[in-house]
Amino acid sequence: MLEMLQVGFGDQSWMFLLWYIPFIFLIFYGQRIQMWITLSDVSRSLNKLKLMKEKSRKEVIDFISSFSKSKENISEKIDQFLEYFTLLPVDLDPAGIVKKIEHIMNVRDDRVRAEIKQIVPSATDIQVSNMENLLEVATSLNYIYKVVRHYYLLGKKTMSYIWVVQLQMVLPTVLEEAQALVSAIDAFKQSQPIGDGIGAMVVGKMMVGKEKKLIVKDTVMSESEYNRRLLYLIKAEGPGGNVGQPGNALTRLIEEMGVKIDAIIMIDAALKLEGEKTGEIAEGVGAIIGGIGVDRFKIEEVASKHNIPLYAIAVKQSIIEAISVMKKEIAETIDKVIAIINRIIDEKTKEGNRIAIIGVGNTIGISQ
Repeated sequence: MLEMLQVGFGDQSWMFLLWYIPFIFLIFYGQRIQMWITLSDVSRSLNKLKLMKEKSRKEVIDFISSFSKSKENISEKIDQFLEYFTLLPVDLDPAGIVKKIEHIMNVRDDRVRAEIKQIVPSATDIQVSNMENLLEVATSLNYIYKVVRHYYLLGKKTMSYIWVVQLQMVLPTVLEEAQALVSAIDAFKQSQPIGDGIGAMVVGKMMVGKEKKLIVKDTVMSESEYNRRLLYLIKAEGPGGNVGQPGNALTRLIEEMGVKIDAIIMIDAALKLEGEKTGEIAEGVGAIIGGIGVDRFKIEEVASKHNIPLYAIAVKQSIIEAISVMKKEIAETIDKVIAIINRIIDEKTKEGNRIAIIGVGNTIGISQ
């Protein structure tokens, strides 16, 4: 009987050790183990970003070198470009902030184009625009990589699990945006239309056979007619990678040229939500245009000042589709969008009215 009790007590001791020692170990070291696992996951993502950054840098150097007779110091110049930064003006007093932002961004664009021209004097305006777009891709990837690396190293240094896990949570979205930028490289190198250019492509098709004139910098306009209405078609000048200045174009048309506009219709790409199909078309009201906000402000300002209704048409797509070669599903929406434009004109305007139709988006590979 004594031997049986001793055997039973020994079995319970081993069971106690098997069940509770790992539990006690996890209490004291579980978070540290989880920290190592999380750091390892973030490190893998950081390596992916590093490869993307290095690939974009090499692509830019090779592309610009192919147009330059002098191969010296191109890598050094590109590395300087990758570290360029733009400081937005102080906004403590918001009065006049948009004009200041516009000035800073114009100075930035002019400087980048001047630097490219200095490296490749023989480059055409279209080639300079494409090189500028490639440099923006490489600069963005370089910045994304450095920011992620900063928070990774800071989390590793402080061993703050909360810090590192927050970085892990946002990394899938960051990687998706980085992959979208990498996808844009081939499109810019080969001057192929991207998904973001669908608005410009719609208006460009409406311009076929019409006289085009430069209304403001990098922006063209044509006049057309539909059902006894006069149409003013506005888009960025292609086929270089421009987004133009639609805000300045509309302001000049109404304020300087004295044209009484009765309606404004804008077409642009819009990011789809998960579950939505690529190429879905949505209608709305307001100024549908991205960017830093200068053009949107100017369009809203002139529209509200003259009491002009704003109608918007959006073509849904993902962020990767927006800045990579235009997919078939997006290109096939052109005729559908034009049909919607015609319906809006028929329903919302009268004979003799004047309508401004603005195609928003990057015109890489899209002429007029």
